[in-house]
Amino acid sequence: MTYRVRQRFGYTYDGPAWQLAHRLVVVPPRRHGDQTVCAYHLAVSDPTATVTWERTVDGSQAALVRLDTVPRRLDFDATVVLTRTAGAGPPTLPASALTGRRLLTPTPLTAPDATMIAAARALAVPDPLETALRCCAWVHRRIGYAGGSTDVTTTAAQALAGGRGVCQDHAHVMLALCRAAGVPARYVSGHMIGESASHAWVEVIVPAATGTIGGGACAVALDPCHDRLVDRRYVTVATGRDYTEVAPTSGSYRGPGRGTLTTRQRVDVIGVDLVGTGTGTAGPGPAAMV
Repeated sequence: MTYRVRQRFGYTYDGPAWQLAHRLVVVPPRRHGDQTVCAYHLAVSDPTATVTWERTVDGSQAALVRLDTVPRRLDFDATVVLTRTAGAGPPTLPASALTGRRLLTPTPLTAPDATMIAAARALAVPDPLETALRCCAWVHRRIGYAGGSTDVTTTAAQALAGGRGVCQDHAHVMLALCRAAGVPARYVSGHMIGESASHAWVEVIVPAATGTIGGGACAVALDPCHDRLVDRRYVTVATGRDYTEVAPTSGSYRGPGRGTLTTRQRVDVIGVDLVGTGTGTAGPGPAAMV
């Protein structure tokens, strides 16, 4: 399946602003398991902006945008075309990912409270994937989806105490549980066809199946917001320890002006190739629009 993702982040400033340093995480790594990026383009509405790229610890791409003087209206437009291939398998990692502290240590947003520590002990079983599946179902039962009920600073403990949140909160609570149970896990930022905004879920790091080429571990993706394994309705953009490492848009500037953000996104399936039959289709497919 071939997907096209189009996003716009529009900022309006009500006063002077300068020395903008902005970070956009909107372009997936070239390869991520069965997903391959074919092409991408990032456009900034102000032609004086400079754009540089960096690679994050987990292999994601981040665009760094700088402007000396910020216009009253500033738009970032990103377009990505990518494919997902059935049967290609999940992302592989070296065996050291199973024991490394980076994906096992809590972050400020994913620090478990006493309730989560007790739950992790009760949910843990010898099979790490089964433990993760149990954690996924537990989070789904405990946190109801309620748009606007939390923000990007809400911790896993706060979301659990409130009993409601958005996909980011579901992911943070599951990360806290998995790590407390001894299962390394990372936050995923991406998209899901049929949803009106960016989505978030979790990848758990488990031993690769016998005979797997490319590493001693693999990343299995689960969505605690829907309590299911991730399938081809999903597009991965970036992975990190929590939301702060892969926030789609973030940055700073100087000046008294206050910036207001509006976002728009569309995800289309633009082609389907029936592997092994030599046939395929192209053209508009299912879409999600903000």
